[in-house]
Amino acid sequence: MPSSRNPGIGMTSQRTRMRMVERLRAQGIRDETVLAAMAEVPRHIFVDEALSSRAYEDMALPLGYGQTISSPHTVARMTELARNGRPLGKVLEIGTGCGYQSAILCRIAKQVYSMERLAALIRKARRNLREAGFTNIHLRHGDGNAGMPEVAPFDAIVMTAAAARAPDALLKQLGAGGRMILPIERTDRGIVERRMDPVVFVPLLPGVG
Repeated sequence: MPSSRNPGIGMTSQRTRMRMVERLRAQGIRDETVLAAMAEVPRHIFVDEALSSRAYEDMALPLGYGQTISSPHTVARMTELARNGRPLGKVLEIGTGCGYQSAILCRIAKQVYSMERLAALIRKARRNLREAGFTNIHLRHGDGNAGMPEVAPFDAIVMTAAAARAPDALLKQLGAGGRMILPIERTDRGIVERRMDPVVFVPLLPGVG
């Protein structure tokens, strides 16, 4: 994917991305479709230019506005869990951020719908995704707790912000056999849950900003 910013040299090169993919494979990511997406999407486009030399390190990076871009391993693991070895049609993402997780989802799903409560971040994500050449995504500035019922059901819902429990409105938008992947703060016995990995995320907040 060509980019006018940091055009594939040094720490932003394809070779660097492949080293990241080999590290992800060593860390236990097994889904080759996900690993291929991680190899193809230029993460350096989605971070601030001053941090581009660290784009492929396995760490979260600041985006401003109190938000972060998740580490490559977290993005790959959540995507692997959402895909669950099957093709995905429609996917809903809650918490667009800079658009990197959105871009990875675009590589494995036919259509991606993504919501972000901060207007400044949705503008940034739109620019990043356009620069990276993605068109199979629909972005919305809004409260992620409400989701997008008018385009449900979804094959998977990926939440990139921590919640105390899965929002009821989102559960209703999950298709039969679909999966919701979210960082959760405590177990709610009212739904079937499987705890996978410990993670640290910013909280899921109501309203818009």
